[in-house]
Amino acid sequence: MQRIGSQTPTRAVVLPYTKSRGAEALELYSATGNEAYPWQAQQVYDILAVNDAGLWVHTQYGLSVPRRNGKNEVVLMVEMLSLQDGRHVLHTAHRTHTTHKAYERLYRALTRAGIIITRSYQAMGRELIEVQTGGIIEFRTRTSKGGLGEGFDLMVIDEAQEYQTDQESALKYVVTDSDNPQTIFIGTPPTTTSTGTVFPAFRADVLSGGRENAGWAEWSTAKETDPKDRDAWYAANPSLGLKLTERAVLDEITSDALDFNIQRLGFWVLSNQHSAITQAEWEGLKCKEPPNIRGRLFVGIKYNHDADTVSMAVAVKTYTPGVIFVEAIDCRSTRAGSRWIIQFLTTLGAGAKTVVIDGANGQELLASQMRAEKLHKPLLPTVKQIIAANATFTEAIDTHGITHMDQPSLTQAVTNCERRRIGSSGGYGYRSIKDGADISLMDAVILAYWAAKSDTGKTKKQHIGY
Repeated sequence: MQRIGSQTPTRAVVLPYTKSRGAEALELYSATGNEAYPWQAQQVYDILAVNDAGLWVHTQYGLSVPRRNGKNEVVLMVEMLSLQDGRHVLHTAHRTHTTHKAYERLYRALTRAGIIITRSYQAMGRELIEVQTGGIIEFRTRTSKGGLGEGFDLMVIDEAQEYQTDQESALKYVVTDSDNPQTIFIGTPPTTTSTGTVFPAFRADVLSGGRENAGWAEWSTAKETDPKDRDAWYAANPSLGLKLTERAVLDEITSDALDFNIQRLGFWVLSNQHSAITQAEWEGLKCKEPPNIRGRLFVGIKYNHDADTVSMAVAVKTYTPGVIFVEAIDCRSTRAGSRWIIQFLTTLGAGAKTVVIDGANGQELLASQMRAEKLHKPLLPTVKQIIAANATFTEAIDTHGITHMDQPSLTQAVTNCERRRIGSSGGYGYRSIKDGADISLMDAVILAYWAAKSDTGKTKKQHIGY
């Protein structure tokens, strides 16, 4: 028996419905001489679900499928029905080549289905098709101003991984005048060169339940996977064995395992590839006034890779369950010595519960100075613990388990970072995406947060035993 890819999404949010116009769209599509794969048909049913008033259940719907599986056919079916209904459709993409291909694909399908085209033109990046019912679809390359002052019933955001915030600001209102508006996002997880921010944010919102009237489906792997894992191929590629072959997938494997994971296995590395943590995400964690805190402070100290700076930060639990407040103390040149750190720790005294120091080029010296001052023995984390600290911090960003006062220096570091690999088992840390910028202030915050998060609240007798 021939093996085929999973026809069920890896992750999905589909609102309850009892009616759909999916069958109508599939019938139109079959008139072209093609038949939808089961996974495509199910997506069409979900996208075209309607309530008792005949309105779309999902006014916004996101679909993320690895390349060459046929996700564009799903959109084509929806667009054919929209034109048959006499609706006005806008299909946008990041590249002119993509919009032109979408135009040609739909034009051929309409012709084969016997739908009469009354008007069309194909100026590159601005194509149009009008059919006998009065339905019109326009194909445009996205800009920050495109769509202003115009109205559509359906908007398709193709290459959604490149959809940027300024483009969204210009386009998101073009469907609001429609009696039954809908926006569809189709794309793949952002690569390391993608600049879009909207698609990852939309995905996170829908999966967390933060978007009303929105649906989502994706085929993906939950973690970075061996490119030669064929089970992962079939789990993440619904059309494998139907139109995509194992031989073709095997030829795609190169030394860049991460790129293969993203583009063939649908792996979501970051919420935003331009910066691992976006300005909007970090601002969303900001508190307007200092929170009510409880317990002792946890201190994180980080010597940067070049041994020329050292940063210190603190974290403390708050009375809001699960939320920890963080604050940067300072980032100074190592040439200034570490007396300022010792003075700060001495002032805290019993007010500091745990001090974590990372950076092989400075941690042992600082630990010995702390011993000379009779301070509590610090924790010098292992690589495994550093990996855990970064993962814990990332989770806190997603779950709003952290809060801060928007210190400019810390905000600049956090919102201009990307992930870097640590170890050989999929672990990661952070580095700055700005040349010459120092990430140690963010690393110090991560250490302090991890120490606070890991604390069970149980008091133990502390013994100084250097």
